[in-house]
Amino acid sequence: MPQLSVVVPVYNEAPNAEALVSELRATLDRLTLTSEVVLVDDGSTDDTFALLAAACGDDARFRIVRLRRNFGQTAALAAGLDHAAGEIIVTMDGDLQNDPADIPRLLDVLEAGADVATGWRRDRKDPFLSRQLPSILANLVIGATTNVRIHDYGCGIKAFRVEIAKGMKLYGEMHRFIAAIAGDLGATVVEIPVNHRPRLHGTSKYGISRTFRVVLDLLTIKFLSGYSTRPIHVFGFFGLLAMVVGLGITGFLGVEKLVFGVRLADRPLLLLGILLVLGGVQFVTLGLLGEMLARTYHESQAKPIYTVREVRQPAPTRAPAVSSV
Repeated sequence: MPQLSVVVPVYNEAPNAEALVSELRATLDRLTLTSEVVLVDDGSTDDTFALLAAACGDDARFRIVRLRRNFGQTAALAAGLDHAAGEIIVTMDGDLQNDPADIPRLLDVLEAGADVATGWRRDRKDPFLSRQLPSILANLVIGATTNVRIHDYGCGIKAFRVEIAKGMKLYGEMHRFIAAIAGDLGATVVEIPVNHRPRLHGTSKYGISRTFRVVLDLLTIKFLSGYSTRPIHVFGFFGLLAMVVGLGITGFLGVEKLVFGVRLADRPLLLLGILLVLGGVQFVTLGLLGEMLARTYHESQAKPIYTVREVRQPAPTRAPAVSSV
């Protein structure tokens, strides 16, 4: 069993494939830990898989998990974590903006006692308006919503103890919230500055349109981390508030009708009161059932969020047998 597993999701990174494998190999050669690399091809439509396979050659430390189609970075990362066998797991992006040379520094943080070491792209080499500004805003919102306070939630290079990495359930776009999810599991999260390099080849798979999905997934994370064992506290609050207001309105109108004989046939306020009562009941029941069914679907049944086309791992070369005379 390897001591270290490096998980790298890739999608249409053909121009970076050879350099990625070369840099990872050079970093692993400098480590004293036994290691492996799990490259997850997330349904690339270019020559990424073939170029990765050629670059890995017969190096048995490298495995390529090829997904049947593009499932997204979160699913690809989950596939890599499922196939990783190391006691420590490092994740990083496959576009070469993360520097594999930072892996030893992350391992030093775990050696010092942390459960998770996450990178901070302090000197980020990305366009400001399209990449950095949305990231800054997202970091502020995530930091204000979750219990983990770090500068850069979106940095792909991280190191985990295996019990933390294997304990995370990832789906949707939740790879952005890994530090928050780990913190919810009770992990000690330490952030260190890492080298961030400009993208030299290929195009970014991220755009400002993903900001809306981040906000929706943040709501899910907040619910699962704070109310998964007591969901009635969040849904019941809004439902009861609506029902109290609705009952107050209908009660007031009822007094007017019974005591003062006021006609209610043409009173839109009556419809509002009834709507609030019924909406409050539905909000509690449908919201609670929907969230709990989604959680049951993904976790209790261990429903996979990806399917694997093939797993490629070269057989280790065997030394020729020496016959004794």
